[in-house]
Amino acid sequence: MFRFAIMGAGDISRKFCDAVRRLEGVSVASVSSKSAERAKAFAEKEGIPTSYGSYAEMLESEKPDCVYIGADTASHCKLTVLCIEHGTPVLCEKAMFCNMKEAEDAIALAKKKGVFIMEAMWSYFLPAVKKAKEWVDAGRIGKIYASDATIGFKAPTHEGNRYFTTKLGGGVAYDLTVYTYDLTTLMLGHDWLDCEVSALWHESGVDTVDHAVLRYDGCLSSMTTSIVGPLEERLILYGEAGKIVLPSSHYASRAYLYGADGGLIEEFKDTVTENGFTYEAQEAVDCVLAGRTESPVVPLSVTLDSTRFYERIYGTRNV
Repeated sequence: MFRFAIMGAGDISRKFCDAVRRLEGVSVASVSSKSAERAKAFAEKEGIPTSYGSYAEMLESEKPDCVYIGADTASHCKLTVLCIEHGTPVLCEKAMFCNMKEAEDAIALAKKKGVFIMEAMWSYFLPAVKKAKEWVDAGRIGKIYASDATIGFKAPTHEGNRYFTTKLGGGVAYDLTVYTYDLTTLMLGHDWLDCEVSALWHESGVDTVDHAVLRYDGCLSSMTTSIVGPLEERLILYGEAGKIVLPSSHYASRAYLYGADGGLIEEFKDTVTENGFTYEAQEAVDCVLAGRTESPVVPLSVTLDSTRFYERIYGTRNV
């Protein structure tokens, strides 16, 4: 039995538990949190054998095969490094790092110690996203000259919530812009030539609305995200021979291929996926068992590229 342990006892960790239950030969053996009471309640509800109020104690006592980090974003790097120091593989929620120093130091340590680490970019594995990428690579819409990605919702505003709290790694960049950027560059590549970024800032210090345009050779890609109000969630790729539409792109279950005349050519509907986290969990299992130190699907170069992009956004704060 491949044994996961979980750091962080929030809702996203519950979704991960559900995903693991859908896999063969895999279990969640333990959970830890800053609060022992919270960890215990989580374990009881999810049927997890053990719980801890100390992350280090869990690593030392349980010696899991891999740790899933679902704690607040600001803790991701610290907990990743803690796991690496214990020689424990890591699957960490996005955004895995908040700045390039965190990313470079942690990745260097992981490589030095030969420990597998991976950012949990679950969207990369979704069948609808993979189908859209297949259409792009096959040239079904010809040369792409523009793309547009948007995601937005109204986040909770009560005091201490993670979205508007800097010490918890709040802000739209780490929560939503990570998706628009990663999906855009998945489809079009990371070799963009220039980038224009702007953001709106909350009094708490977090970014609430991001807008960016990537300029490729012959293509402009726009991205807009928000945590202060809803935006239509989709990715559209415009090509000289048609367009591809991914509704609700970061958790897409459908993909549409249109011709140059606007007529629908092909529709893909994902009738298999019940919990999209199953794919990233299985990828981590497969990579660890194969002795890999990074995923070929979500390589560390992708995480570094995304982190570098966050720094561009935060570099506009005082401009």
